[in-house]
Parts: sequence; C-alpha cells; structure tokens
Amino acid sequence: MTANTRAPQQERSRATQQRLLEATVECLVEFGWSGASTTVIAERAGVSRGAQLHHYPTRAALVLAAVEHLSERRAAEIRAEAAALTGDPEDRVEQVIDMLAAAFTGPLYVAALEVWVAARTDLDLKAALIPLEARVGREMHRLTVDLLGADETRPGVRESVQATLDLLRGLGVANLLSDDSHRREQLLAAWKRQLTTAIREP
Repeated sequence: MTANTRAPQQERSRATQQRLLEATVECLVEFGWSGASTTVIAERAGVSRGAQLHHYPTRAALVLAAVEHLSERRAAEIRAEAAALTGDPEDRVEQVIDMLAAAFTGPLYVAALEVWVAARTDLDLKAALIPLEARVGREMHRLTVDLLGADETRPGVRESVQATLDLLRGLGVANLLSDDSHRREQLLAAWKRQLTTAIREP
C-alpha cells in the first residue's frame, strides 16, 4: 500500500471517528445514558456497526473518547470566545464568569453529566473516567486562571479559582431540573465581587 493510498484511508478513518464522537454527544444529550446505545449512536453517525466496533470496540471506549472530545471542544469554544473579551481588567472577571456559566449549562456539560452519573454504578467506566476527568479538571482550572489573568502565587487565589469552577458545576446541575436563572444570577453577582477582591487586591 502506497503513502498516497494510506492518506485518504486515514482521512476517512478520522472522519468516521469524528462522526461517532459527535453522535455520541448528541445521543447522550437527547436520550440520556440509558438510551445512548452503540446501535443508536452508529445510526445517528451514519456508520455501520462494524465500523463503530472497529474504532471503539466497547461502549465505554466510545463514551470515554466522546467525553475527552467534548472537553476539548468546550475548551476550544471558551478560548475562542475569550479572544473577543475586552481588555478592561475591571470587566474581565464578570465576562469570564458569564462565559464559563454558559459553558456549564450547555449541551456539552449535559452530556458529561450523563456519563458521570452512569459511572457511579459502573465500576469499569468509573475507573476509566476518574483519571480522564482529573486531567480535564486540571486543564479547565489552568484555562480559567489564564482567562482571569490571576496570579496563583498569591494566597487564596488558587482556592478562589477552584471555588469558582465548583460553584459553576453545581449551578449547572441545579439548572437541569428547573430554570434556575434568577437565583444563579444573584449568586454569580455576589461571587464576582468576591472573586474580583481575591484576585485583584494586593
């Protein structure tokens, strides 16, 4: 097989994987964990069952790859949105918190929650998910620090950034069952003031 022959095959393989990962996220959001079977996902992706098994031999392998994929998508989208933020330091905290809050109430977060809940009782999935989520969590923390322009060498700044992410995750979960926007706005307004104090005051 020549290099010219392998290249199109690799491109087709990557395209198939991309369709499967996108379809997995869509099915998790639309049908939840119980309804997002590999058969449903393959149908949504428009690929054969054999092709799905070739790339991802188990449901766990497919879902974990999708979690990693959606985490990378979330980070890329946040970075793209951050490029449009104003340079005014006084407005930066408010803009970053609003942007992250939107990310933690969007469909990608909903898909991730479906996997987290399933992992509570699926020990194999849990064992594979924990190290992946630990890495994703570190990357999200670093991204937030960068967006805020925060100096983590100062006392309390690292904890304030992590508290921000924990708060947003919790509010995202609360938003699943009912429209929690009014309470969320009040809490975030108070937290923005506290965070600004924590990362800006000498």
